[in-house]
Amino acid sequence: MTSAALPPLDPSAASAGAAPTGKRPGVAAQRVPLALAVLALFGWLLWAVSARQALLLLVGVGLGWGLAAARFGFTTGWRHLVELREPDGVYGQLLLLAVLAALSMPMLAFFPETTAALGPPSFSLLIGAFVFGIAMQITDGCGSGTLYKAGLGVPLNMAILPVFAVGSFMGSVHLNNWLALGATEPVGLVTLWGWVPALAATLAALALVAVAVRRWCGRAFSFATWPRRWLWGALVLALFAALNLFIAGQPWGVVYGFGLWAAKAATAAGLFDPAQNAFWSDPGHAERLHQTLLLDVTSITNIGILAGALWVAPKRPQEARRLTGTQWAVGLVAGFLLGYSSRLAFGCNVGAMVSGISTGSIHGWIWVPMAFAGTLIGVRVRRRFGL
Repeated sequence: MTSAALPPLDPSAASAGAAPTGKRPGVAAQRVPLALAVLALFGWLLWAVSARQALLLLVGVGLGWGLAAARFGFTTGWRHLVELREPDGVYGQLLLLAVLAALSMPMLAFFPETTAALGPPSFSLLIGAFVFGIAMQITDGCGSGTLYKAGLGVPLNMAILPVFAVGSFMGSVHLNNWLALGATEPVGLVTLWGWVPALAATLAALALVAVAVRRWCGRAFSFATWPRRWLWGALVLALFAALNLFIAGQPWGVVYGFGLWAAKAATAAGLFDPAQNAFWSDPGHAERLHQTLLLDVTSITNIGILAGALWVAPKRPQEARRLTGTQWAVGLVAGFLLGYSSRLAFGCNVGAMVSGISTGSIHGWIWVPMAFAGTLIGVRVRRRFGL
């Protein structure tokens, strides 16, 4: 098992010497400090910041718990489809997209304060999504995957998280140069067609993808044998992602928070002047750069995701394999590219695919085939270095 892999759900399949999952002594005791910390932060946010940020912390905890407890891996689902012709994970992702679209699109229509996850079709999007597809297979995690696996204590993902943040920041610094290569205006189907036609078109497109997956795998979908973690994981993530849109007014995102963390650190260290950069001198980004992180929607949900994964961590003891120096180097370089490319692509599997498609953004549908093309290369690189 690699250091980025997660132990099986079945306690009988756990590594030798590990206590049975869910029955190890001290699990409840390990969770008490975390629960107290989350409650304290929730209370402080409610008292000193805003009810919105306090609620979004809990939304993040729910997302982190759903990702970690269900092992809802976007990266793994794609890899299993390519290498094993195993469609279960992709079916789970399609269910997540369908349910979330059904919840999000009416919300966008009836609540004008909510916004879609729009990104401009561009060369930046094409290149970023392709490189991201390669890098996410090497690191065994997209944006959300890196975050929740770091929360679970997976060594490689823990090391990649700060490198991802630096890459996201550098991508934001260079973004306008990439957009200068060619970009068109973002297209939102809900605005263009209305929510009913937009939802119908989205569900039809997802159904076509499911048919293509079925033909690729050569076997019919069977609900009786479909692992239930993909079912309840998709429903949990759809529910909390919809709550994120309703409470925050914007869809679930991950990558922006990483870039903001690194941008604040670089600015505080005197290494970066945001006034000289087109992206960070934008009034909205500049305001977030000078505010506390606790006022940023994406940052507070990212903190919650880490907490939700930490809640699951005591029940998932990690069996870490020692990585070689080459494997660490490849993983960290891929982690930087993961952050850089996700900024160019206007999101990762969450921000571009899940939030983009579920809110009717055309850029989400462009992102998927480009990232999948990158995945076809990434799985081979991953195998080449024994990751």
